[in-house]
Amino acid sequence: MNKIITIGREFGSGGRELGRKLAEILGCAYYDREIIAEIAKRTSLSEKYVQNVAEHKPVIPFPIHTGRTFWAVIPDYGQEVQKEQHDIIREMASKSDCVIVGRGADYILRADNPFRLFVYSDMPSKISRCRRNNANDYDKGEEMSDKELSRRIEQINKARSEYYEFYTGQKWGLPLNYDLCINTTKNDPIEIAEFVAKIC
Repeated sequence: MNKIITIGREFGSGGRELGRKLAEILGCAYYDREIIAEIAKRTSLSEKYVQNVAEHKPVIPFPIHTGRTFWAVIPDYGQEVQKEQHDIIREMASKSDCVIVGRGADYILRADNPFRLFVYSDMPSKISRCRRNNANDYDKGEEMSDKELSRRIEQINKARSEYYEFYTGQKWGLPLNYDLCINTTKNDPIEIAEFVAKIC
């Protein structure tokens, strides 16, 4: 059976950097945004749309109407995106040893007994890391005040938590759902990766 490492992480905690370095040390495949790109390719949807759907719990569809004369239902591709995501993650895990970041991979691959990591840190560290990385996926961190950036980080993590709990029935970040929880507040994710590589 392939060695599978999954990484859940708070936004700004350095989980992505840790995962990339861990894959490099172990000489195995690394999957993160590649999953979104593959879903977009298979569904012919834009990567931006797929990312939005794949990172938020679904919104119950409802008709849009004006008075009593017009109504329509917005098409919902959520189920299609989720199915493709599950299939792709399983395919990737079956090919070789790998590190998979996010996407609820720890739950999707639970039958394969992955080594499950969760990475977190305090808010000042998240803000500092976002600014060092020069941005985040949504807004230019350097153009936001600390208060604004903190609020944005909290929003992203709230969405991740709701998504994870909706699709898995488990609590995001709860230590019992992971094999190792890592606090990067005072530690460099790259250095931590070297330690984790020895135990997983």
